Order: sequence, then C-alpha cells, then structure tokens
Amino acid sequence: MGENNRIEYKRELTPELNIENKVAATITPMERVETPLWNKVALREAVINAIVHNDYSFEVPPKFEIFPDRLEITSAGRLPESLSREEFFNGISIPRNKELMRIYRDVELVESLGSGIPRILYAYGKECFMFTDNFIRITFPSNVYVNAHDGTKSAPSRHQVGTKLFPDIENIDKLMFFCIEKRSVTEMLSFMNLSDRTKFRKKYIYPLLGSGILQMTIPDKPNSREQRYFLTQYGLDIIEKK
Repeated sequence: MGENNRIEYKRELTPELNIENKVAATITPMERVETPLWNKVALREAVINAIVHNDYSFEVPPKFEIFPDRLEITSAGRLPESLSREEFFNGISIPRNKELMRIYRDVELVESLGSGIPRILYAYGKECFMFTDNFIRITFPSNVYVNAHDGTKSAPSRHQVGTKLFPDIENIDKLMFFCIEKRSVTEMLSFMNLSDRTKFRKKYIYPLLGSGILQMTIPDKPNSREQRYFLTQYGLDIIEKK
C-alpha cells in the first residue's frame, strides 16, 4: 500500500461511525446511487471535537442523538473565556483536555489544533452550531430521510436536482455547470456577479459541499489560498440528466 493510501485510510471514519452513517441507495435503470446520512469528514471531526473538548468536570460525557431528520452532538462546557466565537469559527483552538488531545494526535486521529472546525463549516456552515451557557451542540441535517415507523430510507429523486434540490437558491444550476472545471471562490463570485464571500459560501458552497455535489481540491486545508472547487461524480451525474 502506498504512502498516500496509508494516510487517507487513517482519515476514514471509525467502523462504529460508518455503521451509524447509513447509506440510502437509489436504483435507476443505469446505475445505483448511494447517499450517506451525513458528510463523512464533518461527522468525524464533530465527534472527535466533542470528545476532546468536552468539559468532564460536569461529569457528563458527550451525547450523540440520532433522529429521523438529523444528528445532534452535544458536549458539556462553553467556549473558553479567552476564545471568541469569531476566533472559534476561524479555526483557533484552546484545548480543554490537553492530555486527550496529545493522545489523539499521537494516534493520528487529529492533525492540528483547530483544523476540524473549518471542515465542519465547509460542509454545514455556522448555523449547525448552537451555544448555550453550559453546552455546545452541533446539528447535522440528514441527507437521507429515515422513516421512524418502518426504518426505510429514501434519498432525493435523481430528477429533483439543481433548482429542485435547492429551491431557495437562485441560479444554482448555472453555478453547477460552471464548476465542471476546478474554480476558485473568486472565479465563482465573478461568474455569478456577486461580491460578498461570506454570504456566497453560506448560500452556495456549504449546501453543495454538504449534499455531496461539490468537492474541494485540498480537503485537508479548507482555508488554503490554492483551494478550488469542482463537481463530484454525483454532481456530474446530476447535470448529465438535465
């Protein structure tokens, strides 16, 4: 096994998380399309962050709750007093449990301080976080709906694509076609005749990343100046049906 393959394997979800992150399959005359409940990278980072940064002085472990339409991960403790929310969202980290962090780094479950939050933001945006005086909760909406009565799973129809998948986002189809080639945020903003990077990421990039339609050229460094975005195979399959 090559070095690159070895590194990628270490970044995969643990078997337990893979089991919970169930996949729904949509069968078409031409192919089988599989859709996981939640973005794998964001899920992995959220679980690790909840464990490493939980305030165990509350004598409460992190809580993981799965509902038909969402996953909620709740950890005890507020943000450190010396860390603002803006700094938190920018990837600045102050480890609450330094020994746990050291162990996780030794076994290569974490790479660098604060690297997990940007990965979560790129998939789900800031709105997935909720802060209270004593707890922090992350909510990931499900890409697949699980029927609570019979356990059946369903994914969006392959014909419900582009505008139908994102009815509140104008010109989403136009952007998808543009991203057949690798594009920077600057290129996308210019193409869409927009200027606000923050709003553009929240309205366009996060939903497309979270749905598995868009991917990054440098997923391990989401804030890299060299970052580019392009359609996944799923995204290419979608526009081929249009």
